[in-house]
Amino acid sequence: MLSGNEGELVSVSVEVDARSLESLLEVLSQLTFPINPEIHHGPMTTVEFPAYEKRLDEVRRALTATGFDGRKVHAVSMLAKVAGAH
Repeated sequence: MLSGNEGELVSVSVEVDARSLESLLEVLSQLTFPINPEIHHGPMTTVEFPAYEKRLDEVRRALTATGFDGRKVHAVSMLAKVAGAH
């Protein structure tokens, strides 16, 4: 497990339609911790970034406060994600 004082390091993903991508990135840029988003385009656009577990509520609250569905925030263990990539 990759962890720190804020819990386990996870890979966070949020799906939005392409028209909402810019707005989503603006919301994420206002979080109190830095993010390095990876963007995947498809039928839905997926934005992924690493964060610690204790930051997930902040992400959900920020999205909900700006009209996004905070329930669309998904997180998986970073270790599991890396192990599954091979």
